[in-house]
Amino acid sequence: MAKDVRPVHHAEHRRDVMMPYAPALLVRRGSLLFLSGVTAAPVYHSHPHREEEFDLPRTMREQAVLAMENLKKTLEAAGCGMKDVVSATRYLTDVGEQDDLNRVWAEYLGGHLPTTTTVEVSRLATHPNCKVEISAIAVADSAPPGTPPKRRSRGRAASGRRR
Repeated sequence: MAKDVRPVHHAEHRRDVMMPYAPALLVRRGSLLFLSGVTAAPVYHSHPHREEEFDLPRTMREQAVLAMENLKKTLEAAGCGMKDVVSATRYLTDVGEQDDLNRVWAEYLGGHLPTTTTVEVSRLATHPNCKVEISAIAVADSAPPGTPPKRRSRGRAASGRRR
């Protein structure tokens, strides 16, 4: 089944400003994919954490690129891409670096505008070196690759009675 996602705007929305997000997206058809938060750290890292796995770049731009690459890989594993993201929550340890994040965000998303919320936090739980974490929701056309299609019932339960 093909997905159907439509942007929703207020009747009086301003057309003279460019916003890096959509106020709302209406998902009419498709499968929802919920992504855990990703940072610049490897998605698969040791628990309890090992310090050597968190030798991260110091700038927001570099960390944002690594986080977006992790987001992209996770989406691709489910048969999706960046254009399939409908909502994202972005956590920053310094909101003053939001413009750096927004530039990287725009590079990866092009003209696609999911809904977003950006929050400044005192620290990210993953590691003190992490500056940004992004969680997202995407819409896929159907089940993830490799998932067999569901068989449709012919109207009879296993016991032979009609449903």
